[in-house]
Amino acid sequence: MNEDVQFILDSAKEGMVDAIKHLEKEFMKIRAGKASPAMLSSVMVEYYGSETPLSQVANINTPDGRTISVQPWEKNMLQPIEKAIMNSNLGFNPMNNGDFVIINVPPLTEERRIQLTKQAKAEAEDAKVGVRNARQDANREIRDLDISEDLQKNAEVDVQALTDTYSKKIDIFLEAKEAEIMKV
Repeated sequence: MNEDVQFILDSAKEGMVDAIKHLEKEFMKIRAGKASPAMLSSVMVEYYGSETPLSQVANINTPDGRTISVQPWEKNMLQPIEKAIMNSNLGFNPMNNGDFVIINVPPLTEERRIQLTKQAKAEAEDAKVGVRNARQDANREIRDLDISEDLQKNAEVDVQALTDTYSKKIDIFLEAKEAEIMKV
């Protein structure tokens, strides 16, 4: 196989792997019943004038399956952390006991489970778009190469095989996440 074609295939695969890694990160943010520190990964806190990820100003733990505790490294950060969690639209109601911010994670209602499933499907579709974009870029680069028509067709078939493989992986991740969300 032509070195240029192999390079294009490798870069397409890399783009598809990146789409799946991004999907995994997004799925970590979607809660499926039990508390997880990853649920707060998108929370940004006002820290000395700049927006800082919560994980960089506090320890985040889950003492049990229904509670998240946030212990700031500086006591004066309790109020800003509490405010940031409330403003993050995660549906949490944090409580401040003077040392920690405690979040009780309520059990999911059927309606909320359906919403989360829709959110997971949207994230999976975004990942598939990323995979298809990688395929499109690879096919464009292959057509721009100065190679025989047969090599070009074979390379496009290889790119499509990669696309199919990664699309199936996305479907498998989505199925698993939906099952996790809907499990009561």
